[in-house]
Amino acid sequence: MRSSGRRVGVIASVVLSGALATSCSSSSPAPATAAPPTKPAPPPLESALSPTLTVKELMEHIIDPTADWVFDAAVVDVTAKGVVETKPLTDDDWLKVERGGLLLAEATNLLKMPRRMAPPVQENKPNKGAEPELPPEQIEAKIDQDRALWNKYADGLKEAALSTVKVARARDAEALFNVGSEIDKACENCHLEYWYPGDRKAVLEDQKKHVTYDPPKKPAPAKK
Repeated sequence: MRSSGRRVGVIASVVLSGALATSCSSSSPAPATAAPPTKPAPPPLESALSPTLTVKELMEHIIDPTADWVFDAAVVDVTAKGVVETKPLTDDDWLKVERGGLLLAEATNLLKMPRRMAPPVQENKPNKGAEPELPPEQIEAKIDQDRALWNKYADGLKEAALSTVKVARARDAEALFNVGSEIDKACENCHLEYWYPGDRKAVLEDQKKHVTYDPPKKPAPAKK
């Protein structure tokens, strides 16, 4: 009987040990699963900007015609027959002025993009007669020497253009004359710096060729 009792005790001990081992193994934390491998970030898209127009072409085909939308919107002509005043009247008239300001403001970003000053056929050609305008290669050299200054003049034009947008949205016809002068002055400052350095007379003559804006003039007093 004693031997059988020892055998039962040994068996009980083995069963108890197995139960404890099973309990300990079940309470231990499961091994952490490995995080899925992260995909490498896609390479940044390269934007290859390739200007189509030269600075001169940009002004002739985009900036000058767009500025005319603002200049032509508010004009006072004093003639022998009397005063003829032109102002925006309809929503479409004002929308054209607003679009002119927005397009002109965006065009200043195009001016900041490095590009040729003039088409190759116009480079390295001497000015005809007494034309005071610098040749394209000299203008381009001045810009490349201090591009921050060039950008500053472009920002001046942008600020004037955005003022036009505010005036158009406010339907302020009288203020159109002021913003027209601001745009005109921004262009003049840039031309004096690069195209006609210090030659104001040449700038005014150039404006007559490209700008249709006429500031309001008061009629002459009647003679007694």
